[in-house]
Amino acid sequence: MKRIILTVFAGALLAAPSAKAQLLPQFSQYMFNEYALNPAIGGTSDYWQIKTNYRYQFAGVKDAPQTYMLGGYGPHKVMPMGYGGYIFNDVTGPIGNMGAYGSYSYNLRITGDIRISAGLFLGVVQQKVDLSDINVQLNEGENGFQNTVYKKVYPDGSLGVYLYTSQYYAGISFNHLFFNNMSLLDKYDGDYIVKDGRVKPHFYIQGGYKYNIDRNFDLEPSILIKTVPHYDFMTDINCRVIYQKMVWGGLGFRYNFKNPEAVIVFVGYNYNDMINIGYSYDLTISKLSTSSYGSHEIMLGVKFEDIRKSKSKRKIR
Repeated sequence: MKRIILTVFAGALLAAPSAKAQLLPQFSQYMFNEYALNPAIGGTSDYWQIKTNYRYQFAGVKDAPQTYMLGGYGPHKVMPMGYGGYIFNDVTGPIGNMGAYGSYSYNLRITGDIRISAGLFLGVVQQKVDLSDINVQLNEGENGFQNTVYKKVYPDGSLGVYLYTSQYYAGISFNHLFFNNMSLLDKYDGDYIVKDGRVKPHFYIQGGYKYNIDRNFDLEPSILIKTVPHYDFMTDINCRVIYQKMVWGGLGFRYNFKNPEAVIVFVGYNYNDMINIGYSYDLTISKLSTSSYGSHEIMLGVKFEDIRKSKSKRKIR
């Protein structure tokens, strides 16, 4: 009986998009932490910065996803290159993914203030399934999954290219370079129950434009497209209004080309061009809207002093 339950659970785990296709963190305020999506961004600014995000998704749903991320990145002082890294922890009930990455990037001037950057992430990810969190009663009337934890650590990597100026940017990244076998529950009592569960590559396409309305207001639309082979495109479209480069507010919309997912409201504050604080709320409009109170997300960014002498400084986003 226990073997049957494990087999069913393993099959469901590998078939679920959240487990098989969504290993990288998802954030509604992606425009403030694009580095986590594309390693090429690591050296595109003239200063080092630290970014952290916390996301509580689908509030009201039992064992809803919670994601934490902390990263830092910046340029070499004289060379056109950048370094950085980030760590994340993503937990959904009994399933957890924790990872750490380091990056290297190199950028070149094309013409005027148009530059292009290419970068690489390399790191490790630990996937964990804690079956003791699953309350399963066997025929004998006891929980057969007590103290049963499956773990696997594997290497991971990403490649990215990023084109940017002082007004607009566009990038594409290819994630999960090694096509690792993620199957944790591949054996039980010596029997193979899942032969293969290889992670599928993620493709992220991002872009944005900053338009100066007048001396007080700026308008910044942006888009992020996420796709995985054999899964639907997931698209985030956002637009924020910035007042005196200090306070902002905006709206966003997330959909998967078949069904709407969420309407996003976000606000933020930039203190002295050094500290960014942001909050977003996702109003769920998918089928989960009947059981979810939406998603909450908090962002904090800290910018340090410029270490390069540059005529075209890219301010903190």
